[in-house]
Amino acid sequence: MSLVEIAYLAATAAEEKKAHNVTILDIRGISTIADYFVICHGTTERQVQAIVKNIRGKIQEANIPCLGIEGIREARWVLIDLGDVVVHVFHKEERDYYDLERLWGDAESLHVQ
Repeated sequence: MSLVEIAYLAATAAEEKKAHNVTILDIRGISTIADYFVICHGTTERQVQAIVKNIRGKIQEANIPCLGIEGIREARWVLIDLGDVVVHVFHKEERDYYDLERLWGDAESLHVQ
């Protein structure tokens, strides 16, 4: 599975749990951190946890290694490290505050259905 397919898999899994404003940023050539960021948010801690759980399940089903998950307990900003794809699942307030799309404004935003 290609990296962009992994990003779309994570985005689709997030949408299945009604994540809001799911965005994929192509940061290749802009950063060495990763190739793609998937960014989304939920409106409650419980929804953020459900989004993360669904993404983790879909990733495991596809046999994609997950290098780590941080922030799940607090469920305010959860980072899922899939190597060259990094998924950020925010609580809405944190997403508004950190505004990663603005920080990575040079990145191309890929269409998520």
